[in-house]
Amino acid sequence: MSEPASGPHSPVNLLDDRQIESARQTVQKIQDGLRQVLFGIDEIARFTLIGLLAGGHVLLEGLPGLGKTQLVRSLSQLVGLQFRRLQFTPDLLPSDITGSHILSGDSQSRRFEFHPGPIFGNLILADEINRASPKTQSALLEAMQEHCATVLGEPHPLPQPFFVLATQNPIELEGTYPLPEAQLDRFALKILLPPASEAAMTRIILERKGRPDPILPPVADRNQIIQLVETTREVAIATAVAEYIAAIVARTSPESNPGSLLRYGAGPRAALSLAQNARAHALLEGRPHVGFDDVQAVVHATLRHRIGLSHTARLDGATTDQALDKIIESIPVQGRDLPKSLAESKT
Repeated sequence: MSEPASGPHSPVNLLDDRQIESARQTVQKIQDGLRQVLFGIDEIARFTLIGLLAGGHVLLEGLPGLGKTQLVRSLSQLVGLQFRRLQFTPDLLPSDITGSHILSGDSQSRRFEFHPGPIFGNLILADEINRASPKTQSALLEAMQEHCATVLGEPHPLPQPFFVLATQNPIELEGTYPLPEAQLDRFALKILLPPASEAAMTRIILERKGRPDPILPPVADRNQIIQLVETTREVAIATAVAEYIAAIVARTSPESNPGSLLRYGAGPRAALSLAQNARAHALLEGRPHVGFDDVQAVVHATLRHRIGLSHTARLDGATTDQALDKIIESIPVQGRDLPKSLAESKT
């Protein structure tokens, strides 16, 4: 049997219009629900949904009190998933996350039974993750990667879907433990949460009035979310777009990009995340395929925590987003034509 053709004009299998429209309507209902309770952070909510559709985890960086907890709680209500909140503190232990074995039974039949910890949920808010010790951070990050919690050598599978949104304070704040590079790589996206605008704060003052946050009715269920994740995986990526993603990730390496602002770059896991996040962005836009603009829309959130600036660049006040801007500018999309069928469906 002959191998399928490769190259920028390789044939691709597109999702049909019904699948795309069904997914778009479900996501639109979730977005509309979030807008009822979240003011001024539409873009943050959108990237959180991209992480959920992509089957990845999200790291939010910003000061306290900007609506991160409300975002995850509201999302769990809208999609009918179990919400768990973990408040990370310096004295938090790994067993406080994963659970532990407790002696139970009477004097004749005493035995150890496993009692699951708060990690056993669908939507997990890991609040201020960089306030806990590295050992405790690792317990959460292992669960994120393996989708199971290991206690006393025994693996315990986590419920599906399993989505972690972790928040961290800016590393300049006192009492924080920065996440190592290898652990940051476990997050599909890192989103920077800006300060609330005057318009958003005015609306909060006028509409909230100190009342409890409203409870939102579900607009989707567990099975629909699992199906959305599966649909996202089926969004097509042409060879030309895959090559564009590979070129961006490869260019983050100082060895392949001499004179750049970077000390270390991203790897294959980052390329896979970038492709999957681009698929989710395309699905949000109602398209059955990934275009170059989908990649560019998610590249900063996907790679900013996976690359490191050189000492000189940090002294000059450069940022990882600026380094990524230079990389994107250096890789033209001209000549990376999509297959004709994709180009036509995009217009």
